[in-house]
Amino acid sequence: MHKIAIVTGANAGMGLATTTQLAKQGIHVVMACRNEARGQAALEVAKQDSQSEAIDLMICDLGNLDSIRSFASDFKQRYGKLDILVNNAGVVHLKREETKDGFEAQLGVNHLGHFLLTNLLIESLQHAEAGRIVVVSSGAHKWGKIHFDDPHLTNSYNVMKAYGQSKLANVLFTKELARRLKNSSVTVNAVHPGAVATSLGVNRNTGFGKRVMIFLSPFFRSPEKGASTAIYLATSPEVEGQSGDYYYNESIAPITNMANDEQLAKTFWEWSEKEVGL
Repeated sequence: MHKIAIVTGANAGMGLATTTQLAKQGIHVVMACRNEARGQAALEVAKQDSQSEAIDLMICDLGNLDSIRSFASDFKQRYGKLDILVNNAGVVHLKREETKDGFEAQLGVNHLGHFLLTNLLIESLQHAEAGRIVVVSSGAHKWGKIHFDDPHLTNSYNVMKAYGQSKLANVLFTKELARRLKNSSVTVNAVHPGAVATSLGVNRNTGFGKRVMIFLSPFFRSPEKGASTAIYLATSPEVEGQSGDYYYNESIAPITNMANDEQLAKTFWEWSEKEVGL
């Protein structure tokens, strides 16, 4: 039976590259996208580039808890088991924005949306022979801090502070989830993809950030190169049974003391559960 994978934020950049590469390996990929039109366009590209028809599109808005619950429920009915979950979707907002549930958008999408999605799909991952979860984090976790006094940054927002917090959240989530799944067949690892040329940070309505991206693009990795370590963690026999680590360029990389803080990871997990109503 084919392996089944979900890739979030699969309609562009690293998500699309990840989808295509997994499909090329004969894996049945579900593209979890927020926007139907962009998702359909990306689905055609992925099928063409991978020469595979085993790719489906399902709508999932990670900034909307109801949408996540509905996606997880539909997925379980259609597929039952899940071999690979790649939590790839991410946002960057220069100005403070909120999700439908009132979360600061970067923490809401980059962490809380994926936190709920992953927890709802754990059972499906346990139905696989060896379920794998890949969490796309970033070197930005190194300047991140969890602002428990004002996690949604209502009083003092800036893009770097919000992004750093959301990426530290990804690593803490990986660490605590690995601890909770220790005696199961499911593994979870985080990845720093490097500086990748994607549309992250480009405002679709104003085009703000586009010229900056064009200017800097020669210095960035391609989405394919950025996706390579996530694909390695999702498929390579070399990392079978490996869990709770942070990878860069297909090797375990160092993380900050804060990202390694077990007590912080537990406290933050409990806070996250309350936020998403688990």
